[in-house]
Amino acid sequence: MSGHEARLATRGAGAEDRGSAGGEAGSRREETTDLRLVPPALAVWAAAAVTLGLPGRWVAAVAGACSVAALVLLVAAARTSREARAAGRARGVAAAGRPQGAAALGRARVVAAVGAVLLCAAAGAAVAGLHGADVRRGPVPGLAREYARVDVDVRVTSDPRTTRPAVRGNHSTPALLLIDAEVLEVRNATEVRDGRMAGGPGIRVRTPVLLMVAAGDHRSEWQKLLPSTRLRLGGRLSPPAHEGERLAAVLRVDDKGAPLIIGPPTWIQRTAGELRAGLREATDGLHADARALLPGLVVGDTSRVPSDLHDAFKATDLTHLLSVSGANLSILLFLLVGPPGAALSAERRGLAPLLGLSLRGTALTGGALTLAFVVVCRPDPSVLRAAACGLITLLAIGTGRRRSLIPALAAAVVLLVLYDPWLARSYGFLLSVLATGALLTLAPRWSLALRARRVPGRPAEVLAAAAAAQAVCAPVVVVLASRVSLVAVPCNLLAEFAVAPATVLGFAALAVAPVAPPVAGLLAWIASWPVRWIAAVARTGAGLPGAEAQWPGGWSGAALLAGLTVAVVLLAPRLARHPWVCAATGLLLVLAVLRPVPLTRIMTGWPPPDWAFALCDVGQGDAMVLAAGEGAGVVVDAGPDPRAVDRCLRDLSVTRIPLVVLTHFHADHVRGLPGVLRGRAVGAIQTTGLQEPPEQAAFVRRTAAAARVPTVRAVAGEHRRAGPVDWRVLWPRHGPGGAEAAVREPNDSSVTLRVRAAGGLTLLLLGDLEPPAQRELLRGPEGAGRVDVLKVAHHGSAFQDAGLLHSVRPRLALISCGADNPYGHPSARTVGALRAAGARVLRTDTDGPIAVAGSGKELRAVGRS
Repeated sequence: MSGHEARLATRGAGAEDRGSAGGEAGSRREETTDLRLVPPALAVWAAAAVTLGLPGRWVAAVAGACSVAALVLLVAAARTSREARAAGRARGVAAAGRPQGAAALGRARVVAAVGAVLLCAAAGAAVAGLHGADVRRGPVPGLAREYARVDVDVRVTSDPRTTRPAVRGNHSTPALLLIDAEVLEVRNATEVRDGRMAGGPGIRVRTPVLLMVAAGDHRSEWQKLLPSTRLRLGGRLSPPAHEGERLAAVLRVDDKGAPLIIGPPTWIQRTAGELRAGLREATDGLHADARALLPGLVVGDTSRVPSDLHDAFKATDLTHLLSVSGANLSILLFLLVGPPGAALSAERRGLAPLLGLSLRGTALTGGALTLAFVVVCRPDPSVLRAAACGLITLLAIGTGRRRSLIPALAAAVVLLVLYDPWLARSYGFLLSVLATGALLTLAPRWSLALRARRVPGRPAEVLAAAAAAQAVCAPVVVVLASRVSLVAVPCNLLAEFAVAPATVLGFAALAVAPVAPPVAGLLAWIASWPVRWIAAVARTGAGLPGAEAQWPGGWSGAALLAGLTVAVVLLAPRLARHPWVCAATGLLLVLAVLRPVPLTRIMTGWPPPDWAFALCDVGQGDAMVLAAGEGAGVVVDAGPDPRAVDRCLRDLSVTRIPLVVLTHFHADHVRGLPGVLRGRAVGAIQTTGLQEPPEQAAFVRRTAAAARVPTVRAVAGEHRRAGPVDWRVLWPRHGPGGAEAAVREPNDSSVTLRVRAAGGLTLLLLGDLEPPAQRELLRGPEGAGRVDVLKVAHHGSAFQDAGLLHSVRPRLALISCGADNPYGHPSARTVGALRAAGARVLRTDTDGPIAVAGSGKELRAVGRS
């Protein structure tokens, strides 16, 4: 998470503390952090998270029990306080002046505080219960359980966002548009009996749903929809993916044409849309990374960010830069007022004194700036949360009091959760609050500790902020992603100094775009340089072999990481007294991130130095590499995941690829192609002749064209060589007259290779050939012949030709399949047949990536499970 708002809020106060005795006194006064509002905030949060989606009677029970207990405690506290004061007056001494009276008043305050916490919990439960009941009322939830078709009028409540294509088996699911909306009217429904609609005119409702739109050729028109636009559409309802969600249903829209608009957006949304569109137009001529990132950095518009860049930001924990956060607003406020520690002094800096603004005028200007920020970035819950975090900084700027920030954060949590209880279950909200809290509490202390060890002030401040935010957020990230980024802190530090100029210049371009597009273009061009630096940091960090470390997922993994983090923090002061221990720890961390190949081979034994063939572990898919010289390899298939195949090639130290062979166009063989091309010199891409499925064939052509890599078609009988490896294409075979044999099924169009590697090692790579094509392969003039290694067809499915297995009689049979895949691959029957034929069977789901080395009696396979 970003730390601009907290760093800006504490930097000036820190400077003040170092200035004089008065500053020292101020520092001593602020040593005690005011945490009185924290328990009520946690109570509201917890109660709302627990009661959302519960039946009404359970919500009433929880709220009632908390209310009754709170009233009992508050009455008891008031009675104890009155009795203590009365006893003191009867003795002629103030109650607080006697030890017994002071103790009684202290107990009364504690009891009252507990009562207030329970009262806040009752409020959180009641509000959450009402919101949950509001989602479940009306006919829409019942119709969703029936998967009914409906005609509805809806009001759009969010920007359209595009899903990332996902590989499901051998197909890639199409990219859909997701739009949050509110159903205003369900037509042809007059009453609902047992969850079913009866015929009749429409029913007016207000029910939140998620629209899923295929859009087709009209995607751009759907993407331009603004919040508050009213649409008329039809589709099929279904229940939400998880219980207790903000949504009552998911509506899969039937319309593949343009959206039918029955009501325009409000003028506020039109204004915001025009400003955002102006910023996008100003970035049209920029470098691809800057064109994608600048709108995201400024107003959270990530519609242009490609998947590989988004993956790089995730791997380096820089995704907070792509979403609207309090950092955006705090930068603008810092530009207006300057350091918050000087906010009340005559020497305050920033634009406000240059413009002659008084303190009151400065506060009003800051408020107007906050309002404009909300309007431009859309007043949905995430933007409101960002504005609340920004207002914390505004409070610091207005008061110069660091001590007031924790109560302000707690108050913001209470107000936001009561306004929108669904935030209580939002991971984004949790990360935002945790990061802000860490930056307000841990970061100043860690910064002081670093300065005490002669680290300069600004570097100490930035390093402490990045480390504090990462320490508290990493356990939550583990719950979501089951991994830990080892490069998050250095990447955040390197990106830090570029964020402020990019944000300020981006907002300037946004402001002037409607009136002076050329000036906006110039500002966007200047902003593109720091933005490109941020993109380079993300890509470089994500490209390091050890950028991410796998970690147990779920809350158990989060607890383990949190415990380890606490242990490291407690041991850090002792370790800091031993420079050699610190140096050794730093060196180990650097080695873990860089993972130099010689060291990796020594520690894991993979890959062996003389490897000739490697089967990558890419999940449910195929990706193979033939060693073609120092740093070179021929890649056969790319798997379903660009990151997985890229990681495999990095482990193998492959930087040059003379040829990429894509056996056929199923998604589990071609979707990882961007990972193969990433940062490598590629000679050509060879494919089969059957262009099925057409959308995947088109994906390969687009990806190759973007990388300027030529594509060629495999021809049966052709012979190629690359370094020590040579191969012949056996299939698909040409029929009489030179025409390719009729193949209508993508699996049976798989390019099949017979390979001879260094030392005489022979391999047969079958792609996903089915039994009919396997039998035809045997009937050819060359047949298949015996080989040392067989890459078993179709992930070891049950459909194998026994005659082919008997003919090739491999010594090693390698199967590429994903762990716990839903297809039952590999088949026990196939594995049994291979072992009966004398082959040693290895599989990526249990053995990990597999490397083959040697030949003859020296043949060996090395897995890395």
